[in-house]
Amino acid sequence: MYPSGREDILTMQRLQPYLLGYERYMIRPGDSYYGIARRFGTTVGAISVANPNADPRRLQVGQYLTVPLGFPVVPTDEPFTSELLSLCIEGLTARYPFLTRRRLGTTAYGRPLYLLQMGQGRRRVIYNASHHANEWITTPILMKFIEEYASAVARGGRIYDTDGASLFRRNLLLAVPMVNPDGVDLVTGAIEEGSLEYERARQIAAYFPGLPFPEGWKANLLGVDLNLNYPAGWEQARENKYAQGYDRPAPRDFVGLAPLDQQESAAMARLTRESDPALTLSYHSQGEVIYWKYLNIEPPGAEEIGRAFADSSGYLLEDTPFASGFGGYKDWFIREYKRPGYTVEVGRGSNPLPLSQFDSIYQKNLGILTLGLKL
Repeated sequence: MYPSGREDILTMQRLQPYLLGYERYMIRPGDSYYGIARRFGTTVGAISVANPNADPRRLQVGQYLTVPLGFPVVPTDEPFTSELLSLCIEGLTARYPFLTRRRLGTTAYGRPLYLLQMGQGRRRVIYNASHHANEWITTPILMKFIEEYASAVARGGRIYDTDGASLFRRNLLLAVPMVNPDGVDLVTGAIEEGSLEYERARQIAAYFPGLPFPEGWKANLLGVDLNLNYPAGWEQARENKYAQGYDRPAPRDFVGLAPLDQQESAAMARLTRESDPALTLSYHSQGEVIYWKYLNIEPPGAEEIGRAFADSSGYLLEDTPFASGFGGYKDWFIREYKRPGYTVEVGRGSNPLPLSQFDSIYQKNLGILTLGLKL
């Protein structure tokens, strides 16, 4: 009988392929792609895509292959955490080597900020999700799209009746699926009650007893609302939120001490300046609304694209309300670049939205996510 610690390690080793969605397999005498595919319940095509430098006609005994398993990598039936996101990213980049990842930086508590990149085109677009902690359902929405888009590219297929390969050739998709991993981990339970992080957040929340804790938490763990921390009418956002009582670190609506004084928002701004994107999509919840302007700035083509988004989703295309119309990533992008930038508010109800809404939300947004690369 192994000690319990050893048992835990062995259990995790056995489970790892099912968490990542692929197996590292060592070639044995007589192996072929066809035989390996049958053994693991996958396809020859999936093995070929995952191993672009391997020659199926010259397999060497002892050679290792990445073998994708016969199920999707991204789960859509459980709350997301920063660790689950990391596993999904590892699994997807193993299956689809043309999908790459890098770190934009880390949070104040050391969690990584991941960027996924896919495409060969000169036209760059930035998609992001989970600026707000209790809007974490937007992360699996974006991740499921990335998985289905990568699959369409790999198999020469279509997504939202659009040729995946043509989108891949035209665009470079830059996706930040979880801008606020610290806050997401608080809301989804990865940060355990009694831990230092949890207790620090609870101390901040104690000054705002009217907000449920932790499910009412939108901010990062320093108590700054990241989507109010960008230099686009930041002073007006501060005036608005101070008037509502959010004049100190809070579970929501505190703008910070200065624009871009948070590591997460600063990383998003750096990425945007480096990549000079043609379009941005920021995913939030809830309301089934698409916001497309900042003040009276109407970037060329933005309304037409927004209407196409609205038509594909059934969402309303609206102006941002004054009380929440400053300091956001979309606001800053439009002010800085005069190009189409959108905030998409998915689903209906109270945040965090239940996963029972996931399938409906995803189907309504598949068109938006595809058209952002097509239009």
